Amino acid sequence: MEAVKLERFNNAFMEQLNIIFGTEIKNPILKSVVVNAVKISNDLSYAKVYFTCFDEDRNVVLKELNESAGFLRHELSEKVDIRHTPELTFLYDESLEYAKKIEDKIKEIHHNEK
Repeated sequence: MEAVKLERFNNAFMEQLNIIFGTEIKNPILKSVVVNAVKISNDLSYAKVYFTCFDEDRNVVLKELNESAGFLRHELSEKVDIRHTPELTFLYDESLEYAKKIEDKIKEIHHNEK
């Protein structure tokens, strides 16, 4: 798979999933989900969906996402022009929490230097 085309699919999936979570999903637990990235395998059979959520327990959200995977995959198949919609795997994106921890440490170091 051509890298540019794969990146277009990644972006299209991310954009469409965020629209689905923002406007179409009825489950209140999933209303807080934000998709940060999608990584589709080269053979287009699997897609890792990296998400964050606000005001909800991430484990509860992950369980709900896994239960809604079929619905989400069906919605994507109607919105993204791709021959075969990949299987979705959801992973909590810890990069924002990691960045926050680093930022807090830097602030702490600067505060202790004063």
